[in-house]
Amino acid sequence: MRLTVNGVDHEFDADPRTSLLDALRDHLALTGTKKGCDHGQCGACTVLVEGRRINACLTLAVMHEGDEITTVEGLGKPGDLHPMQESFLHHDGFQCGYCTPGQIVSAVGMVDEANKGWPSHVSTDLDGPMELTDAEISERMSGNLCRCSAYPNIVDAIREAKDGHR
Repeated sequence: MRLTVNGVDHEFDADPRTSLLDALRDHLALTGTKKGCDHGQCGACTVLVEGRRINACLTLAVMHEGDEITTVEGLGKPGDLHPMQESFLHHDGFQCGYCTPGQIVSAVGMVDEANKGWPSHVSTDLDGPMELTDAEISERMSGNLCRCSAYPNIVDAIREAKDGHR
């Protein structure tokens, strides 16, 4: 199997039934993507595939050969964090930290989706870039659960980082 993750090509042997999440964690040692519920309900496993947010536990790795996959490790590096990572740190958008990688990756994808004009259930206008109000952010991030309830800080972090998004 061959996957392109964070701009690097990886070739490895895996059962064709291996989920993308298990391929990332067990075969490529990219453990930032977390296994939470393993049923697509918590968002801890959120990654970007071709720039779109997906739950890595719900898709087979083999389905993404040739796709560009981005994990939390691919967003920034120590000393050069992605603006969303910096904002989560600044706003203390985490408590235990388990869900944080999925929250950050999802937030990056969510800002991109809003900038492309993709509406959500609560969008008031279906055309043009979406205004990321607190309600819009909460709706778009609803698939990412934080059992520690750091939601107000997460929304603050996203609101601040959306303008500095790269």
